[in-house]
Amino acid sequence: MSNSQNRLQALKQHLTPEQEYANSVDPVASMSEERAKAAFDIRALTLLLDGGEKVTELKEKIMQELERDPLFKMDDIHDISKSELRERTMEKFRSMLHHLQNESVETFKKRMEIVSLVDPGFWTRFGVHYGLFVGALQSNATPGQLGYWFEKGALALNGLIGCFAMTEIGHGSNVPGLETTATFDEGSDQFIIHTPTLTATKWWIGGAAHSATHASVFAQLVVKGKRYGTKCFIVPLRDPKTYNTLPGINIGDIGKKMGRDGIDNGWIQFTHVRIPRGYMLQKHTKVSRTGDVIEPKLQQLTYGALLQGRVAMVADSGHVSKKALSIAIRYAAVRRQFASAGNKVETKLLDYPIHQRRLMPLLAQTFAMLFTGTEMTNMYNLMMSRLEGAKEGDSDLDEVMEILKETHSTSAGLKAFCTWNCLSTIEACRQACGGHGYSSYTGLAAMYQDFAVQCTWEGDNTILTLQLGRYLISSYREALKGKKLSPGVGYLNNRDQLIGKRCQVKKVEDILDPDVIIEGWQVVCANVVRNAALEFEECLKRGMKTDDAYEQCSQSRLYAAKLHSYSYLFNRFADGVSKTTGSQNVILTKLCLLYGLFSIEENAGAFLQYEYFTPAQIEFIRSNVNKLCKDVRDQAIPLVDSFNLTDYIINSPLGRKDGNVYVAYFDQVKRSNPQGEHPYFNKLIKPLIERDTEAGEIEDEEAGLEDEEDDE
Repeated sequence: MSNSQNRLQALKQHLTPEQEYANSVDPVASMSEERAKAAFDIRALTLLLDGGEKVTELKEKIMQELERDPLFKMDDIHDISKSELRERTMEKFRSMLHHLQNESVETFKKRMEIVSLVDPGFWTRFGVHYGLFVGALQSNATPGQLGYWFEKGALALNGLIGCFAMTEIGHGSNVPGLETTATFDEGSDQFIIHTPTLTATKWWIGGAAHSATHASVFAQLVVKGKRYGTKCFIVPLRDPKTYNTLPGINIGDIGKKMGRDGIDNGWIQFTHVRIPRGYMLQKHTKVSRTGDVIEPKLQQLTYGALLQGRVAMVADSGHVSKKALSIAIRYAAVRRQFASAGNKVETKLLDYPIHQRRLMPLLAQTFAMLFTGTEMTNMYNLMMSRLEGAKEGDSDLDEVMEILKETHSTSAGLKAFCTWNCLSTIEACRQACGGHGYSSYTGLAAMYQDFAVQCTWEGDNTILTLQLGRYLISSYREALKGKKLSPGVGYLNNRDQLIGKRCQVKKVEDILDPDVIIEGWQVVCANVVRNAALEFEECLKRGMKTDDAYEQCSQSRLYAAKLHSYSYLFNRFADGVSKTTGSQNVILTKLCLLYGLFSIEENAGAFLQYEYFTPAQIEFIRSNVNKLCKDVRDQAIPLVDSFNLTDYIINSPLGRKDGNVYVAYFDQVKRSNPQGEHPYFNKLIKPLIERDTEAGEIEDEEAGLEDEEDDE
């Protein structure tokens, strides 16, 4: 028993029964009791998750600055209108620009990571300019063009505000199929940007409705009647002095959305809009004054920068899940419901096994996503450093291309399954809070609405999953030819040893070894990828073209991608945990095993179909999920404390760190909904209840009661 628990026990011995009861049901005391159970160093785990003490201290500094910044007032966010929300979003630019101009790139990235948890709408609006518009310049402009647009104010947000015009009302994920055209006019040395059809209308363009002056427009390059594919062009939209739209530009607001209404998403149509030839960004494809087109020899090397958003969303899924679980788990630690026989004190929600089953696997999954997000970020940074200097003829070019393919495909699958997991986690947390979860003030409803877009932007999740499935089939076919694959799919080089393999543990308890779980996932993944590849080959034999064959086996591709992604998440989690020691290793190992066993249980059909586990072993796994849920439950509050999110960041009375949820909830409701004169009694209710009726004003004293004689 810890020192804090000893002190609590000593205090209880001096309480009267009434005082002990009051203390038992006091939510603040309940939270303190949970916090006293910590069997590991909470601060040390925070440092591990953040990546070191300096990062943690920086995050704490930024959280405090945001909380004290009046522009980032968030406690009334649920009660303001769409127009008020958009005004606030633009107001916040002032605060962020100060930090952008006075902080290092890495510090500002960390600031924006925290802002995304506070106000995802503003984070997106700010990111449209700096992440997408400026990002398009950095990825596609020559050094001279980049300098030109930075001098024009793109970096300082002075004189222009940018937006990113890729998506069209009729095309999203299919970028090569975009219809907007950019036709070169040799006579004037200009490009003509045009929207030829209704379906070519640029749609969902953040910032277009009210605030952007320029757009990075993705359009089909047409030179001398020949199409060269989708390229990026900078197109002025509005006069920065008057904000009137320029000739040929038609812009509108697409209206209210499911969430993130602080962003002024709009639509744009171009009618023969002329721009200088130099406004085509020509880092990769070049168009000369005479209409000669020079395309890059290594087109694939231009794709790397496009993966940044996907990689960020893997980590973002973990961070948003942390916030949702902090609310639901803290509430479950103080909310009491029903008393067991002989007990006057009602039971905490967190003590019910079924409630543990609802939340503890999601807590374990969140840790898996956090570890994997760190790994994916490192993989992306390594890839970009290799791509920067890559050129045709390099001796390691094949290796660089393999890294690019693996990062592209792995990030596609992980973006899909991590965002799906996070969205499901938010909804599970909302339901776990019972009726109060339905209140806007508890934060989970808005969190769901704001996060849902992550499943469709930067690539629809199902489409991205199919990309990974295609890569897995391609890798399997290459492995058959003897090629050594990259580490993420390296298990396919061992397919002959894995396919048909059974779990070889001597006693059932050995299943709890992470190496056994890793092997189990490899066996299942090797089988499902093989089946998808065989189905693909069969389609080719029937005379189908390659793309048609891939489409025909899309369900098998999706299934293979799903299991591969879950396996990848467990591998990264287990690898991270293996590097820890002491009490930290003990709790993280329990979380890792819980995630591993729970994900096997959720996909038990595959493990039984390929006979890696027997039905009896699956039953053992199921019973150990229950046991691990109980073990993790005992450390649940210390674990969410390790996320180190302040009450301001969580912005939910149910997720208060001190546990004083009811006082905070009631105070917020009263503050946000002050009592006063009835808003519509005289206008609506009074005419309704005082209207004339056919029966007149005489009241029937018996009110329809049957005659007593009729009852005899």
